[in-house]
Amino acid sequence: MEQKLNVSEIRKDFPLLMQNPTAYLDNAATAQRPSCVLEAMRDFYEAHNANPLRGFYPLSMEATELYEESRRTVQNFIHAEHGEEIIFTRNTTESLNLVAYSYGLQNLKPGEEIAVTIMEHHSNLLPWQMVARQTGAKLVFLDCEPDGTIRNEMIEERIHAGTKIVAIAHVSNVLGCINPVEKVVARAHEVGAVVVLDAAQSAPHMELNVKKLDVDFLAFSGHKLMGPMGIGVLYGRRELLEEMPPFLTGGEMIDSVSRQSAVYAELPHKFEAGTVNAAGAVGLAAAIRYIEQKGFSEIEEREKALTRRAMEGLLALPHVHVLGSQNPEQHVGILTFTMDQVHPHDISAVLEADGIDIRAGHHCAQPLLEWLGVRSAARASFQFYNTEEEADRFVESVAGVRRKMGYE
Repeated sequence: MEQKLNVSEIRKDFPLLMQNPTAYLDNAATAQRPSCVLEAMRDFYEAHNANPLRGFYPLSMEATELYEESRRTVQNFIHAEHGEEIIFTRNTTESLNLVAYSYGLQNLKPGEEIAVTIMEHHSNLLPWQMVARQTGAKLVFLDCEPDGTIRNEMIEERIHAGTKIVAIAHVSNVLGCINPVEKVVARAHEVGAVVVLDAAQSAPHMELNVKKLDVDFLAFSGHKLMGPMGIGVLYGRRELLEEMPPFLTGGEMIDSVSRQSAVYAELPHKFEAGTVNAAGAVGLAAAIRYIEQKGFSEIEEREKALTRRAMEGLLALPHVHVLGSQNPEQHVGILTFTMDQVHPHDISAVLEADGIDIRAGHHCAQPLLEWLGVRSAARASFQFYNTEEEADRFVESVAGVRRKMGYE
């Protein structure tokens, strides 16, 4: 069956890919940007640049409209009910910290529990460690099987009447597996807990619908979505956000200020203190429109084919061990692996010499690697703009690592 996405034409949309011969396989860390994103940001600065939300002159009003139009684009992208449920932040990390500080610290009591999975990125773990320390709450873990599966019994046991917050990654940034969000949400809401979903690794690869997911908070970053660095999103249910105090205070997030007190602005501006990253929001909206024009069904089909091709190649190599499921369908563009006797940093160095960019280290998920009995690992991650030739080059380079390191 012929691919509907023409990768040769797609790559022409990405200036870096056209001028740099490297095989860029670190997309789980950050994606490349298409020209439309760069052009949208340049147009903002060249034709509409002013401080949004502050002035009544035409430029400021144009900047404000572009900023709020970007919010509406994000709202539609994740199918949120209300525009004021979309908060612009710097990244997923800031979004998750906002929930931890403004919701967690206000609502947790000593002895109550916060449930997280063992697979969490540090950004969805450290904020909850902080909340537990400061409130006396207890942090508990939903452990996974070696293939990334979280058993139903684990969900039922670890999420109970004493659980008040459940924080979970939609897709593991190490194993690439999709977590059982539907089951977790159902159990959490059954016992009266709220659910915080880290969608950093899912937003670039699959449709997000907060109504169907039924989560209370959801966070993702623009830069993994082919948008700019420095812009992120927090979705929160309006009734929860309205009760939460602001995370940061200062300009624009106020209604009025006296010597001793202040009245805060309405949503969403209560959580967007200071001069906003309007150009970043405009760039993010352009990235979303680009993805929507390609279509998630076509994106998923292509990324699954690339992942399958690369993983089947890795599994055929002696001394190479792929973490997580041995089924390529269970890896959302992410292949994390180890090699007997070779440190992941050396794997990365050999591949870099072959013109292939991958990640090596603990991937900001040290508790997971410890649970799996691995200190560090190498990771390749694919986007739909990658090619079959790049997947083959990757496997061929990995196949030669042990020989180049003197083990064969």
